[in-house]
Amino acid sequence: MSCLMVERCGAVTFKWSEQNAVRVRMLADGRLNTGHAGVLLAERRGSYPLIGLRVLNTSSQQGEVESGTRRKLNRLLSFQRFFHASRLLRGLASHSPGSLHILDNDYLGQAAHMLSKVETWNFDIFLFDRLTNGNSLVTLMCHLFNVCDLIHHFQLDMVKLHRFLGMVQDDYHSNNPYHNAVHAADVTQAMYCYMKEPRLAEQLTPLDGFLGLMAAAAHDVDHPGVNQPFLMKTRHHLASLYQNTSVLESHHWRSTVGMLRESGLLSHLPANISQDIEQQLGSLILATDISRQNEFLVTFREHLDNQDLDLQLASHRHFMLQIALKCADVCNPCRDWELSRQWSERVCEEFYRQGDLERKLNMEISPLCDKLTDSVPAVQIGFISYIVQPLFQEWQRFTEPSLLSQMMMSNLHKNKDRWSRLWCVHAASETQPHSEEPGGGGGGDGEDIS
Repeated sequence: MSCLMVERCGAVTFKWSEQNAVRVRMLADGRLNTGHAGVLLAERRGSYPLIGLRVLNTSSQQGEVESGTRRKLNRLLSFQRFFHASRLLRGLASHSPGSLHILDNDYLGQAAHMLSKVETWNFDIFLFDRLTNGNSLVTLMCHLFNVCDLIHHFQLDMVKLHRFLGMVQDDYHSNNPYHNAVHAADVTQAMYCYMKEPRLAEQLTPLDGFLGLMAAAAHDVDHPGVNQPFLMKTRHHLASLYQNTSVLESHHWRSTVGMLRESGLLSHLPANISQDIEQQLGSLILATDISRQNEFLVTFREHLDNQDLDLQLASHRHFMLQIALKCADVCNPCRDWELSRQWSERVCEEFYRQGDLERKLNMEISPLCDKLTDSVPAVQIGFISYIVQPLFQEWQRFTEPSLLSQMMMSNLHKNKDRWSRLWCVHAASETQPHSEEPGGGGGGDGEDIS
């Protein structure tokens, strides 16, 4: 089995095989195969072009492509962090337990303090990302692999592990408002909390823990910032490659497999074990396809109604890891209001960018993507009502009694009520265009229309 590396300007090459992970690189002078001329692709490392209005209004300079990881580190990081990273790449990194070698000393203590409370639900991933200078995913995963004893159990090479995690983090698009490496770190932290729930924790094996954390970290890798219907109607090459079925999730999985093989992280394991890990990672990541939400919810509800979940069976544990990952992926409305609000605004901003691009290309604007008609409160109320609440009601049944589930459901109801009040304010401002404060955070406008 091999990993195919493809690097070309303005072209994409495919070699599809179930036995080969394909790594596709596109450089800055490629063009989106949409039939609409003039849509420039952004410069980045990864197989996806950035798709956004920002690149429509700027001119891409050909050839301005990063020369490699070392140059990127040297340009972006402080001297001390570059020094530590250089030592790591040469295999000289500290092997002391819990070492946070990638952090500046000024931030190490604060980040380490946060990691000591990583299992708490009020973990502020935005603050943690600032404290780690944008390396929240790598730092979090290294810590969790350490505290879960996965490094020792699987005899992982720390240099290869760090290389793999760095590749995953780099392949997230930092200019996506929502689907970026911070979202991946947030989902990973939530996944860890869910795997610590007593009913799961008592039965999970080290392999389950490895799969759960890895799938959470890589579940949206190389996300383009647009949804599957957009890729389909623009005839994107990935939509054709995966035959319009779980297009994004299939790409996230195949990209992860490619990076696993490129980094050699699992090269010391027998081939049948590494292949099984790759397939199980695929099953977990594919479960995050929102179009399969009802399929998983119905099966989950039937298991709970029949009380036939047996977590001593590997297949049932795997199913619960799928459910846990689905919960972690959409848990933002279950966070404290300040964190939940930030995520809500970010995901809507990403939707609106897609809608702006569709408007620019004279295409029909996708549902929830029209900033002129789809307000943030309205989008969130629908998301909570039809996606989040039904799923977490069943999750609470599974984990009961669980203080974490009680806290999440309490936050969910409070946040939904708050979005409802904001929606009333927004609706009032729409009917009163001469209002001096349209859409303020208070309840005055709501009282005016009651």
